[in-house]
Amino acid sequence: MGLSTAERPRAERLQFVRRRSKSGVVILGVGALMVVVYSVVFKLLMAHEVADHSWATAVYWTVTTMSTLGYGDITFTTDLGRLFSMCVLLSGIVYILVLLPFYVIQYVVTPWLDRRRAARTPRRVAPTLRDHVLLVGSDAVTQAFAARAERCQVPAVLILEDIALAGELHDQGRQVVVGPLDSAMTYRSAGAARARLVVSTLSDTANTNVAFTVRQAAAKVPVAVTASKPVSVDVLDLAGADHVLELGQVLGREMASRVLGSTGRFHAIGSFGSTIIAEAAARGTGLVGMTLGEALPLLRSRVRILAIMRKGRLRAMTPDLRITDATVLVLAGQEDDLARYDAQFQSRAVSEAPVVILGGGRVGRAASRALSDEGVPNTIVELEPGRVENSYSVLEGTASYAVVTGDAADQRILRRAGLESASAVLVTPRDDDLNVYLTLFCRRLRPELQMVSRATYERNVATLYRAGADSVLSYATIGATDLWNRAGLSHRVLVAEGNELFLVPRPASLARRSVRDDEVRRRTGCHIVAVLDEDGTLGYDTESIPSAPGKLLLLGDRHAERRFRETYLGRRRLGRRPGRR
Repeated sequence: MGLSTAERPRAERLQFVRRRSKSGVVILGVGALMVVVYSVVFKLLMAHEVADHSWATAVYWTVTTMSTLGYGDITFTTDLGRLFSMCVLLSGIVYILVLLPFYVIQYVVTPWLDRRRAARTPRRVAPTLRDHVLLVGSDAVTQAFAARAERCQVPAVLILEDIALAGELHDQGRQVVVGPLDSAMTYRSAGAARARLVVSTLSDTANTNVAFTVRQAAAKVPVAVTASKPVSVDVLDLAGADHVLELGQVLGREMASRVLGSTGRFHAIGSFGSTIIAEAAARGTGLVGMTLGEALPLLRSRVRILAIMRKGRLRAMTPDLRITDATVLVLAGQEDDLARYDAQFQSRAVSEAPVVILGGGRVGRAASRALSDEGVPNTIVELEPGRVENSYSVLEGTASYAVVTGDAADQRILRRAGLESASAVLVTPRDDDLNVYLTLFCRRLRPELQMVSRATYERNVATLYRAGADSVLSYATIGATDLWNRAGLSHRVLVAEGNELFLVPRPASLARRSVRDDEVRRRTGCHIVAVLDEDGTLGYDTESIPSAPGKLLLLGDRHAERRFRETYLGRRRLGRRPGRR
């Protein structure tokens, strides 16, 4: 069993202490060996000079010479002996320069600094703090949530056991509380009863304990936890969790929902109230070759085109923008409106082309189930034999998946999996290096193929896009977005890694401006894609921003969001306290 997120920093610190202790023993061992060797050589050289000294005298001379004391009561008379004395002296100086700093720093300075850091790391939050989010543990999900909370000025407090890690995060400006995760006093000190949500992203067993403990400190606060195994969901629910997030299942479904297919039909990726946000490929529809200005009057439904993307990049919504086979439309509308869009543009003459899924882990299997439920045939390529059952049929018996065992980096294996006739490839392994390799490999084999890749670390997202991915999704962003929405904060829909749809209050300074205002995009990088009324209704025909209260729907990355809030909102605090489920 792997280490949990909370256990990992502690284990790493223990390993560091062991390595430090081992280094100290090695240094002492080297010193003892030098004393023994030099004492033996001293005896031999003194015997050569016809001088007899005891072993105690030999050790005494060696230590006083290495330490540079050199009383001068015992000396050599030959050149060879004097050269040996110089060698002992110089090596002793070097040894002392290594020995003293090591022990002073490791056993005096470092513990003193750790005690100072521990003393100033908070054990409780201010009594006036309320409507905050408590994040138990520190992993990619909680760090992404905390960074988003900082941008929106929503208080988020990390609860950690590891004092050194807590001190580092505290020095970085994060709000931190140190204490045992299995003590109700820790959560009382963190103001759990006044919090809007408690989030725990530890192992399934640790999350169970956290949920029980939080319920002792605050019976009514909503608790959201992550689960790595489906069998843990019921146990965590019994422990008191209000929301259990299966990250592997959610990421797999989200990756499957980004498969655009080969018929041009829409794929729902989220919603704002009753308004559904969807993606649709232009490929295979009559929109290919038209400009945006020519296509908009053809829409027979009230569907609104929020944005246009190519290869994961947003394009400016200008009337002369040409729609190509690689164009992806981001749509918004009611369910009936999107159904009419499908009826107008979806190609009924062809069936959905199959999808190849690289990796048969939790994410790959979840993506396969989601595609099969939609009637999309798919094939899983898995290196480990027997990890995935060979085939199954969904409830209606209309779709199934196949399994090809072998290396996904082998062109022959991919050919057996049907890469040549596939409409998309999902790259689902946990290893980012492998994902970059597979993305680039498949892109070279099929340049026109849609590639949806998984990222474990945010720093590799840009690399995956450069390797040829059309869309990138990660645990951190998927988990942080789900938990953010669960906390009742400003609702978000993830379009792709680095691009989110989010709501902000309408700034008075933007009243009467065009929804497609280029100045806002140039100043902040955010695209204003729609206007919502106070009741959350999307304004389909609104071309200018009303002065009445309401919200704007923006599309952009975290840097663009930060610039927009600083420029137009003065970093206002958003969100309402949610009720318990």
